[in-house]
Amino acid sequence: MNDLFWLDTGTGRPLVLLHGGFLDHGMWEDQIPFLASRYRVITPDARGHGRSANATEPFRPTDDLAALLRHLGTGPAILVGISMGASVAVDTALEHPELVSAVVVSGAGTSEPYFTDPWTIQTMTAWHSAMAVGDLDASVEAFTLFAAGPYRTLDDLDPGVVAHLRRMTRDTMSKHTAGEPNLLLQVRDTWERVAKIDVPLLAVNGSADSPDHIGMAERLARTVANGRAIPVDGTAHYPNMERPDVFNEILEGFLRTL
Repeated sequence: MNDLFWLDTGTGRPLVLLHGGFLDHGMWEDQIPFLASRYRVITPDARGHGRSANATEPFRPTDDLAALLRHLGTGPAILVGISMGASVAVDTALEHPELVSAVVVSGAGTSEPYFTDPWTIQTMTAWHSAMAVGDLDASVEAFTLFAAGPYRTLDDLDPGVVAHLRRMTRDTMSKHTAGEPNLLLQVRDTWERVAKIDVPLLAVNGSADSPDHIGMAERLARTVANGRAIPVDGTAHYPNMERPDVFNEILEGFLRTL
């Protein structure tokens, strides 16, 4: 585990905060102190992100998380994930169910996403094109547009939130080069299997997020045995950063039911 970084703070029932793609544990700065008074809050940087080392051999993020939880001896944990982090949480409920007691997702369904919304496809294309030619500035800018969603511009967001997102994204993208091998292994048949997830699941979506991201999370909540979805108005892909008070209140309400 010495090539992965994580924070481990507070005592109580284990609760894991899983960040979005090209971000790091810093996206949870408004949740960690709030939760650590009542929970053992574990906040890792995924492999290739933040302060964790890049992959040197094929890997699955869910297996990294499972290895970390076993290393820390947590037993079943509550997994809270946004975007990529949400997909890792769902994968872990499928692949390592003995380690998961509940799941909270935002802006994702499983690690096998699908996109039909024109704005989302256009934004992704711009981001991937910039990454392919190694244009770091353009990559960061295109990726950060997901924080605004299809109905707003970045000028509509708190400038501090946007600056924080850009900084995390730049830090992680700077760790990678355009031509490096993709060592990420896919978890397969996730949508066919999610109905088997029997732990409580909550989807907390920014109401201004793209229809695809909201749709996948809501489909997940409908498909599992015990799922529901709650919107956070006035936020897009990162509701925990835009309206931490509302996000924290919704999360705490869910945790009280467990």
